[in-house]
Amino acid sequence: MENKDISSLFKFAAKLNELHDENPFKIRSYQNAAYQIERLEKQLAEMDIEQLQTINGIGKNIAAKIVDLNTKGTFNELERLLDDTPKSIIEMMNVKGFGPKKIRVVWKELGIEDLDELIKACEKGALAEVKGFGKKTEASIKDSAEYYLENKNQYLYAELEDAALMILERLQNLDIVQNASLTGEIRRKCEVLNSIEILVQSADEMKLIQRLKGLEIFDSIEIKGNQIYATLHNRVNVVITISKQNFYNDLFISTGSEVHVSNFGKTSIDPKSEQEIYESNGFDFVEPELREGMKELEYAKQKNLPKLIDKEEIKGILHAHSTYSDGRQSLEKMALACKELGYEYLGITDHSQTAVYANGLKSERVFQQHEEIASLYKELTPFKIFKGIESDILNDGSLDYEEDVLKSFDFIIASVHSNLKMDEQKATDRILKAIRNPYTTILGHLTSRLLLQRKGYPVDHKKVIDECAEYQVIIEMNANPRRLDMDWRWIGYAIEKGVKISINPDAHNVEGLNHVKLGINAARKGGLTKEMTLNTLSLKEIEKYFEERKPQIVG
Repeated sequence: MENKDISSLFKFAAKLNELHDENPFKIRSYQNAAYQIERLEKQLAEMDIEQLQTINGIGKNIAAKIVDLNTKGTFNELERLLDDTPKSIIEMMNVKGFGPKKIRVVWKELGIEDLDELIKACEKGALAEVKGFGKKTEASIKDSAEYYLENKNQYLYAELEDAALMILERLQNLDIVQNASLTGEIRRKCEVLNSIEILVQSADEMKLIQRLKGLEIFDSIEIKGNQIYATLHNRVNVVITISKQNFYNDLFISTGSEVHVSNFGKTSIDPKSEQEIYESNGFDFVEPELREGMKELEYAKQKNLPKLIDKEEIKGILHAHSTYSDGRQSLEKMALACKELGYEYLGITDHSQTAVYANGLKSERVFQQHEEIASLYKELTPFKIFKGIESDILNDGSLDYEEDVLKSFDFIIASVHSNLKMDEQKATDRILKAIRNPYTTILGHLTSRLLLQRKGYPVDHKKVIDECAEYQVIIEMNANPRRLDMDWRWIGYAIEKGVKISINPDAHNVEGLNHVKLGINAARKGGLTKEMTLNTLSLKEIEKYFEERKPQIVG
């Protein structure tokens, strides 16, 4: 079992203990173990029980449970707690902002055992009457519960990509399969998916079905007409459609959104490729990511489709955290990882001082980090670390730190992390003020949404983009798979206004640097090009960009 999975199970065990009002010292020991495990580089599965006990925060009891997790996938106390907890109560833990203590109250005092009952109780005002809740808390819980139920059977693209590619490869390796491709939303690289969709061409349907059963990767297989409905071991739905006529016609029809396909017109009689389908109707080929019915056919007809951004064109990373704040690896290790991945630079952007929850940097630690950056430059040159910060946008729209600290950075990402319960006017005004601040270089995760967990706060996107255009502020495409914020649907308007995008992984560990590819997926959906992407600039070009911007704000 990987460290991240062990850490998650200890967090889960801590929540179950809270739910059942167990010993608070035990709860803290689980929470502390989870925290320490998240930051380890060596895998716990490679260590024996004596080695485990040498880790800070891991005593004899926790070490024994880690051994159980690595050998049995569980431990006795976790199983006991699960047996004592209805599944519907466990599901409540998925509701953002609804912690174990509050769940215990509604379960034990109000007798509420599922989310439907919870929402009905909120509608009647029953929760607001209970000590520790109130009307605002009740309204927030109701909104979060409804949002969870609306999205409970959906998945992040990042959660399904590996499984989808594995199934596709297994199908392509079958000798009775002539053609196979991902299709539908997953081929369009939509940020949220209902299932994995695959199109297959095979001359022997019955043999194909038998071979699918023999792959032993599905829990269940059901056949309906030319479609095979299967589930993976983790209950993810897979829909495999057998092409009955021309594979490429079927691929075109099943890939595009309903609007894209209906606006296209008739397809070719017997095309040999998707390119032929588009060309025979007078269109340039439309990349799958763009097939959402948002003017892409108009541009394809005019031979004016953008040349979409590609991963190889990204030259550096401009949003990453280290152990100076809430990152899991040191500044040096993050820089070395970037260099090994072929990037020319890293903009380190740990959290600012107001983000106490994330170990935000007080001014003395800012300058300590800057000294380390200068020292590392001598070792890593020509690779460069830029002095950045992810500055909180405070409640009044101002940035963290006094001016003497702000001017010490090469660039600043301004982001909202606190007081997220804002109406559109408040949120927009707060962000506009930050954009006008001459020290703001990049606007971070525009709405602070967490896909499938919480809605972002509402903002007037046009006003924000217009203001970024006026003050020459870049907008971030935060590539964290749960953010992908700003929403790709606004990239076209940003490009129209001349606002560049920076594709930023928001990496909190070395592995997180790979999130860049997810940001590229989303950016391509919005039609982003190399020319409109900040971090496609070479080291020399971005040095010049930061230098030319800085005199305007310091001089």
